[in-house]
Amino acid sequence: MVEFLTKETFKEKVFDFENNKEWKFEGEKPCLIDFYADWCQPCKMVAPILDELSDEYDGKVDIYKIDTEAQQELAGMFGIQSIPSLLFVPTEGQPQMAQGALPKDTFERAIKDVLKVEK
Repeated sequence: MVEFLTKETFKEKVFDFENNKEWKFEGEKPCLIDFYADWCQPCKMVAPILDELSDEYDGKVDIYKIDTEAQQELAGMFGIQSIPSLLFVPTEGQPQMAQGALPKDTFERAIKDVLKVEK
């Protein structure tokens, strides 16, 4: 199931930016974060794909959504200029950002290449 994050849950599950200057992932498994807004048409196109991926990678990858309108501090921290913006966060190494309404096979390739997770 796709989970919606606030600043507080982001700090617990992804990165505690208030107490760490260097990137330190807090999660137990890799994650994909969708920065979106309710009014964004391309974001609405991505939502069902993320729901499918959430089912297909259940237990292997956490999928989160961050509402850029409600969580402006988080959006600003990642320099989100356009949405949807998708952050692929491996358990080791630096996260990688992708932008736009990506097709499902592009998500699957990034999950494999960036997150190092197979179906």
